[in-house]
Amino acid sequence: MEIEEIIAKLTNDIEKEKIIKNAKMSQYTTFKIGGNADIMVKASSIKDFTHTINIAKKYNMPIFILGNGSNILVKDLGIRGIVIKNEMNDLKIDKKEETAIITVSSGIKIAGLAQILAKEEIEGFEFASGIPGSIGGAIKMNAGAHGKEMKDIVISTKYMDYEGNIYTIENKEHEFRYRNSIFSKNKFIILQTTLELKRGKKENIQEKIKEYSDYRKNNQPINYPSAGSTFKRGKDFISSKLIDEAGLKGYMIGGAKISDLHAGFIVNVGNATAKNVLDLIEYTKKTVYDKFNKNIELELEVIGE
Repeated sequence: MEIEEIIAKLTNDIEKEKIIKNAKMSQYTTFKIGGNADIMVKASSIKDFTHTINIAKKYNMPIFILGNGSNILVKDLGIRGIVIKNEMNDLKIDKKEETAIITVSSGIKIAGLAQILAKEEIEGFEFASGIPGSIGGAIKMNAGAHGKEMKDIVISTKYMDYEGNIYTIENKEHEFRYRNSIFSKNKFIILQTTLELKRGKKENIQEKIKEYSDYRKNNQPINYPSAGSTFKRGKDFISSKLIDEAGLKGYMIGGAKISDLHAGFIVNVGNATAKNVLDLIEYTKKTVYDKFNKNIELELEVIGE
């Protein structure tokens, strides 16, 4: 009955259609894997976030913030508590003579923003155009591609803690590192970020986006559900190269497979379970360690139970 009671409290300030009981996480992740979340709230405003957090605290319910559902693996028994799906999508573009200041809500999808900026003839975001996530996730993980990362374009970020306090930090305070930031290990909710980019020419920007898109099609397994890159690069090695050299390309456990195209990706080739993926991760890590004495680390985040 507590779940029903919590949902009733949530609907005091949030529209009913934004609240889902027993949300199938396989429908909200790019891996297409995972059990149900007790409750999902689709938050399109800071008010939605604060109300949900206050209710969760009152009932001692854990919360998890979800963006576009990339870079995560939800376990087979799902998520106990409340998943807040970030659907905030405000965007402000302030064009200067040579630069442009972009203020963007954390729920906006990266690919969509890249297309908008191309139409507005704003360059410098093309590197991110193929990253299958939201802006909030990109900030959290310091997402990058083609030699650039979010740290190169971020001016500041506004975030909220689980007490409802709102803060703004400048670039250096993000503590950006490879696939890491201050948000990776702290319970903060990224609300909005401000980027500095340059004015450019639409045809040049679109040409670069196409170049990066073609590269992705040719080098990454975009035809199958995945969480994106599964393993981080090591300090002195490339994980995917070691996995390939260990002869693991194409290796399968259940419906989970190490991509034939790129050994750094585990893909869902047919009704894979989270257990299939986790077993394959462990087998891959052990094989690489046994052969090369190197510990490879996960890039994706494993959540749930």
